[in-house]
Amino acid sequence: MNMDDMIAFAKGKGFFWPTADIYGGIAGIYDYGHLGALLKRRFESLWTTYFVESNRDYYLIEGSTMLPDKPLIASGHAERFNDILVGCSKCRTYYRADVLLSEMGVKVSEGADAGEIDVLIKKSNLRCPKDKGEFLPSKAFNMMIDIYLGPEKSDKGFLRPETAQSAYLNFYREFNVLRKSLPMGLAVIGKAYRNEISPRQGLYRMRELTQAELQIFFDPEKFAVDFGKTKNIKMRVVPYKTKEAIMIDGEKLSKDYDIPEFYAYHMAMIWNFYVNVVGVPAEKVRFLEKGGDEKAFYNKIHMDIEIDVESWGGFKEVAGLHYRGDYDLTCHTKGSKQDLSVTIDGKNVMPNVLELSFGVDRNCWALLDIFYHSEGERKILKLKPYLAPFNAALLPLQKDEKLNGKTMEVYETLRKRLKVFVDESGSIGRRYARMDEIGTPFCITVDFETVDKESNNYNTVTLRDRDTKEQERVSIAKLSDHLSPKVVFA
Repeated sequence: MNMDDMIAFAKGKGFFWPTADIYGGIAGIYDYGHLGALLKRRFESLWTTYFVESNRDYYLIEGSTMLPDKPLIASGHAERFNDILVGCSKCRTYYRADVLLSEMGVKVSEGADAGEIDVLIKKSNLRCPKDKGEFLPSKAFNMMIDIYLGPEKSDKGFLRPETAQSAYLNFYREFNVLRKSLPMGLAVIGKAYRNEISPRQGLYRMRELTQAELQIFFDPEKFAVDFGKTKNIKMRVVPYKTKEAIMIDGEKLSKDYDIPEFYAYHMAMIWNFYVNVVGVPAEKVRFLEKGGDEKAFYNKIHMDIEIDVESWGGFKEVAGLHYRGDYDLTCHTKGSKQDLSVTIDGKNVMPNVLELSFGVDRNCWALLDIFYHSEGERKILKLKPYLAPFNAALLPLQKDEKLNGKTMEVYETLRKRLKVFVDESGSIGRRYARMDEIGTPFCITVDFETVDKESNNYNTVTLRDRDTKEQERVSIAKLSDHLSPKVVFA
């Protein structure tokens, strides 16, 4: 799908649309409809099960989305959380410089400052794409959104620009109330806010976004991993030095490219998540290593996880794996004047951090793009059953008092364990098509044999598989047990 097709599909089916759509919407802020909200929760739940709940030392916490200014001054966000802004002298339209120049065919390094941007604009003789006006001198623009608290607005703060700070600010207290041991993981799923200069590409660049992040605190001398769990997993990696993609397993990557074992192991875990759990085709996933000016200043190793998304025009970042060293806790030790180092086996340790950061909104968009197919006249969203918004749809064969009554009986039985949608409108074929298009993996048809006490199929229903279109009769009494293992990730 192209961008316009994706937006039309998302709006038309109930996935997402711009906030305050009836007033024309606003760039970079989206509301999720009934299907989008369910898809988003499915992804968040799957992420939590796979990355957090599978490890007894990792825990989900929830931090405030409002922060006082001091922690964000200490972390460097107040000074460094900037994009370069460039504006037209004629129409006063403002652009994010790196995005604009890239779209105009000019390569920009990720860390380019305002002076470098101005040189590139002058050298390439670039003009505003709207009215050909000359550009004003570019400048740094801090993307954090200010807030003021109290009746006289005396207490300054910010909406958090990333969920990671919630984990760092809560590390010491969590360390002490848990087992006082490392490694320890703190995960946060929640909102972050960025005053993007020029939001675009749907859910790719947003002003209000949802992140799923796992911060793993560890002693770098004692972070042991078991490559046996990822022995047969080969990943596509684009190393910074060669800029060429290779297929390689984590153990070999660690040995040949000087990547720490714990880092390579988590790369393999992320690859397995996307390819084998989410079901993204392997050729559409890659790790892109950032280095030099492209690497975030606080990272020792920086990998972007990219997915090839047609509506975004190719490979785009949906997640990141960052070895942040001891930067974060050291900054907050200095800023708070509270020592955040810990004692492990008699040794004083300033924990290092490995960050797994996922953009939930970006991933939801990518899922729709990748798994929506046309098979002739048939439209189908081939999500994994545990990612589909609805686990199943209940369809009475036609409008009939007995069929409708039995349908609601079945619904009351199933709703305790499954998310089920009841669709009574239109022909059975049309309803199958509607459910295929929104990804519902199973359709349950209540027909006249279901309610006929003389029939051999009394109290059974027809269960239809979305992907194969195969049908089978299943006893209503066994239906919940029959479906549950098929729609739950274990």
